[in-house]
Amino acid sequence: MSMVDPLSKRDRSAFMARIGSKDTRPELVVRKLLHAMGYRYRLHHKGLPGRPDVAFTKRRKAIFVHGCFWHAHRGCAFAHAPKTHTEYWQAKLEGNCVRDKRNEQRLTALGWEVLTIWECELTSGDRLAPQLATFIGPPSYRSTKTWRSWHK
Repeated sequence: MSMVDPLSKRDRSAFMARIGSKDTRPELVVRKLLHAMGYRYRLHHKGLPGRPDVAFTKRRKAIFVHGCFWHAHRGCAFAHAPKTHTEYWQAKLEGNCVRDKRNEQRLTALGWEVLTIWECELTSGDRLAPQLATFIGPPSYRSTKTWRSWHK
Protein backbone atom coordinates (compact mmCIF):
# COMPACT_ATOMS: atom_id res chain seq x y z
CA MET A 1 0.00 0.00 0.00
CA SER A 2 1.45 3.37 -0.98
CA MET A 3 0.98 6.54 1.02
CA VAL A 4 -0.76 9.50 -0.51
CA ASP A 5 1.35 12.63 -0.69
CA PRO A 6 -0.20 15.24 1.62
CA LEU A 7 1.00 18.01 -0.71
CA SER A 8 -0.58 18.89 -4.02
CA LYS A 9 1.47 18.30 -7.16
CA ARG A 10 2.16 22.04 -7.39
CA ASP A 11 3.18 22.35 -3.71
CA ARG A 12 5.44 19.27 -3.95
CA SER A 13 7.13 20.73 -7.03
CA ALA A 14 7.71 24.05 -5.25
CA PHE A 15 9.09 22.22 -2.21
CA MET A 16 11.51 20.12 -4.26
CA ALA A 17 12.65 23.18 -6.24
CA ARG A 18 13.82 24.82 -2.99
CA ILE A 19 16.26 22.01 -2.24
CA GLY A 20 19.68 23.39 -3.11
CA SER A 21 22.75 21.66 -4.42
CA LYS A 22 25.26 23.85 -2.57
CA ASP A 23 25.78 24.55 1.11
CA THR A 24 23.73 21.56 2.19
CA ARG A 25 23.76 20.54 5.84
CA PRO A 26 26.08 17.53 5.22
CA GLU A 27 28.45 19.73 3.21
CA LEU A 28 28.55 22.36 5.96
CA VAL A 29 29.36 19.68 8.56
CA VAL A 30 32.35 18.50 6.51
CA ARG A 31 33.56 22.04 5.82
CA LYS A 32 33.32 23.00 9.49
CA LEU A 33 35.33 19.92 10.48
CA LEU A 34 37.97 20.59 7.81
CA HIS A 35 38.32 24.18 8.96
CA ALA A 36 38.65 23.12 12.61
CA MET A 37 41.39 20.70 11.55
CA GLY A 38 43.34 23.60 10.04
CA TYR A 39 42.62 23.05 6.35
CA ARG A 40 41.83 25.79 3.85
CA TYR A 41 40.17 24.93 0.57
CA ARG A 42 38.22 26.12 -2.44
CA LEU A 43 34.49 25.61 -2.71
CA HIS A 44 32.73 24.38 -5.84
CA HIS A 45 35.75 24.89 -8.10
CA LYS A 46 34.21 25.89 -11.44
CA GLY A 47 37.22 24.76 -13.46
CA LEU A 48 36.95 21.14 -12.34
CA PRO A 49 34.61 18.40 -13.59
CA GLY A 50 31.59 18.11 -11.32
CA ARG A 51 32.52 21.21 -9.32
CA PRO A 52 33.70 19.33 -6.22
CA ASP A 53 32.22 20.53 -2.94
CA VAL A 54 35.74 21.00 -1.55
CA ALA A 55 38.96 21.24 -3.58
CA PHE A 56 42.58 21.41 -2.51
CA THR A 57 44.13 22.76 -5.70
CA LYS A 58 47.83 22.50 -4.78
CA ARG A 59 47.37 18.96 -3.51
CA ARG A 60 45.07 18.02 -6.42
CA LYS A 61 42.51 16.47 -4.10
CA ALA A 62 38.75 16.82 -4.35
CA ILE A 63 35.97 15.93 -1.96
CA PHE A 64 32.35 15.36 -2.89
CA VAL A 65 29.76 15.29 -0.11
CA HIS A 66 26.84 13.24 -1.39
CA GLY A 67 23.34 13.05 0.00
CA CYS A 68 22.40 9.39 0.24
CA PHE A 69 18.99 9.87 -1.40
CA TRP A 70 20.06 12.12 -4.28
CA HIS A 71 23.08 10.01 -5.21
CA ALA A 72 21.41 6.61 -4.59
CA HIS A 73 23.80 5.32 -1.93
CA ARG A 74 23.45 1.56 -2.23
CA GLY A 75 22.49 -0.28 0.94
CA CYS A 76 21.79 2.92 2.87
CA ALA A 77 18.59 3.49 4.84
CA PHE A 78 18.53 7.14 3.73
CA ALA A 79 18.46 6.14 0.05
CA HIS A 80 14.95 4.74 -0.17
CA ALA A 81 13.22 4.88 -3.54
CA PRO A 82 10.07 7.00 -3.75
CA LYS A 83 6.85 5.02 -4.11
CA THR A 84 5.26 7.41 -6.63
CA HIS A 85 6.52 8.46 -10.05
CA THR A 86 8.94 5.56 -9.88
CA GLU A 87 9.99 5.78 -13.54
CA TYR A 88 10.93 9.44 -13.18
CA TRP A 89 12.85 8.92 -9.94
CA GLN A 90 14.66 5.82 -11.15
CA ALA A 91 15.88 7.66 -14.26
CA LYS A 92 16.77 10.76 -12.23
CA LEU A 93 18.77 8.91 -9.56
CA GLU A 94 20.51 6.61 -12.07
CA GLY A 95 21.44 9.70 -14.10
CA ASN A 96 22.97 11.26 -10.99
CA CYS A 97 25.06 8.12 -10.40
CA VAL A 98 26.27 8.05 -14.01
CA ARG A 99 27.20 11.74 -13.82
CA ASP A 100 29.03 11.22 -10.50
CA LYS A 101 31.07 8.35 -11.93
CA ARG A 102 31.90 10.30 -15.09
CA ASN A 103 33.04 13.34 -13.07
CA GLU A 104 35.22 11.20 -10.82
CA GLN A 105 36.82 9.51 -13.84
CA ARG A 106 37.48 12.89 -15.47
CA LEU A 107 39.09 14.24 -12.29
CA THR A 108 41.24 11.12 -11.96
CA ALA A 109 42.33 11.47 -15.60
CA LEU A 110 43.44 15.03 -14.77
CA GLY A 111 45.62 13.69 -11.95
CA TRP A 112 43.28 14.44 -9.04
CA GLU A 113 42.49 12.14 -6.13
CA VAL A 114 38.81 12.00 -5.21
CA LEU A 115 37.08 11.23 -1.93
CA THR A 116 33.33 10.80 -1.66
CA ILE A 117 31.75 11.32 1.74
CA TRP A 118 28.20 10.08 2.20
CA GLU A 119 25.61 11.84 4.32
CA CYS A 120 25.19 8.71 6.49
CA GLU A 121 28.93 8.76 7.36
CA LEU A 122 28.55 12.09 9.13
CA THR A 123 27.07 10.54 12.26
CA SER A 124 30.56 9.94 13.65
CA GLY A 125 33.04 12.80 13.51
CA ASP A 126 35.47 10.54 15.35
CA ARG A 127 35.80 8.35 12.26
CA LEU A 128 35.53 11.12 9.69
CA ALA A 129 38.38 13.32 10.95
CA PRO A 130 41.07 10.60 10.64
CA GLN A 131 39.71 9.63 7.21
CA LEU A 132 40.01 13.25 6.04
CA ALA A 133 43.47 13.67 7.57
CA THR A 134 44.70 10.51 5.84
CA PHE A 135 43.27 11.57 2.50
CA ILE A 136 44.48 15.18 2.56
CA GLY A 137 47.70 15.01 4.58
CA PRO A 138 48.88 17.59 7.11
CA PRO A 139 47.81 21.22 6.76
CA SER A 140 50.67 23.16 5.22
CA TYR A 141 50.70 26.14 7.54
CA ARG A 142 49.55 24.74 10.89
CA SER A 143 51.71 22.81 13.30
CA THR A 144 51.77 19.10 12.67
CA LYS A 145 50.98 18.65 16.37
CA THR A 146 47.42 19.82 15.71
CA TRP A 147 47.17 17.57 12.67
CA ARG A 148 48.43 14.56 14.64
CA SER A 149 45.59 14.92 17.11
CA TRP A 150 43.19 14.25 14.21
CA HIS A 151 45.31 11.69 12.41
CA LYS A 152 45.40 8.56 14.54
